[in-house]
Amino acid sequence: MNPVRISVNLEQYKYADGTVALADLRLQVARGEFAGILGSNGSGKTTLLKIMDGLIKGYRGEVLLDGENVTKLHPRDIYRKVGLVFQNPDDQLFATTVFEDTAFGPRNMGCAEPEVRERVLSALASVDMAEFAAKGIHNLSYGQKKRVCIAGLLAMGHEILLLDEPTAGLDPMGEYRMMELLTRLNREQGVTIVMATHSVDLVPIFLHQLHILSRGRLVRGGTPEEVFTAPEELQQVKLRLPHIAELIYKLKHEEGVPFSRIPLTIGEARREIVEALGR
Repeated sequence: MNPVRISVNLEQYKYADGTVALADLRLQVARGEFAGILGSNGSGKTTLLKIMDGLIKGYRGEVLLDGENVTKLHPRDIYRKVGLVFQNPDDQLFATTVFEDTAFGPRNMGCAEPEVRERVLSALASVDMAEFAAKGIHNLSYGQKKRVCIAGLLAMGHEILLLDEPTAGLDPMGEYRMMELLTRLNREQGVTIVMATHSVDLVPIFLHQLHILSRGRLVRGGTPEEVFTAPEELQQVKLRLPHIAELIYKLKHEEGVPFSRIPLTIGEARREIVEALGR
């Protein structure tokens, strides 16, 4: 079993106006894991990511990074390991060119210029943006900007990426390419990833673990297969099954088609349909 990188044991966090944002929340993220925090808008996903990244303090409870309390760590010690990618890349990018923006972190860490260049080019290659190093930030597409944000964190040596709605604002092909990129970083480079999202259709294909967040509380967790076995519970937290699973569920429970299980992907659904048809 892989060691735990991030451990959250949160009793309560309130916004400035006294509203309880998160409560009774416990989760762990292991090394090399690709985890998702799934919830509707306003469920507390972004707040949870900021707490995990050390940006928000003043909560009751404890968040550990490699066994150390993040509230007692120097920000530099946190940012050497963990990086947060905001939902809107324009909130994160500020330099004139792709190279300069990606180089900001390594330079701020005190790296010599040859090392900065090596880190930047390697990070840009990891997100398929090496050929755009000299390109102006304002000339990039929305999806390209998101990739540059990720590159900026990789260039700093981050081993853990926290991503807030990384597919938001992208077209369907852009969504799929972003998820392919994150999967490659996870599988080939061993980057631990925690992704906040409300896109249920992407989750079953890519994620190892899934945590359902509703009104600041975790209501369900496990593998996607374990989480998506209870559509009634998902409806209660303003979520739904992935489209293909919803179709098979209705065919099974409303039309009496003898499916043995509820598939989550097209490939799984195809096998179930062929078996149900007796072929």
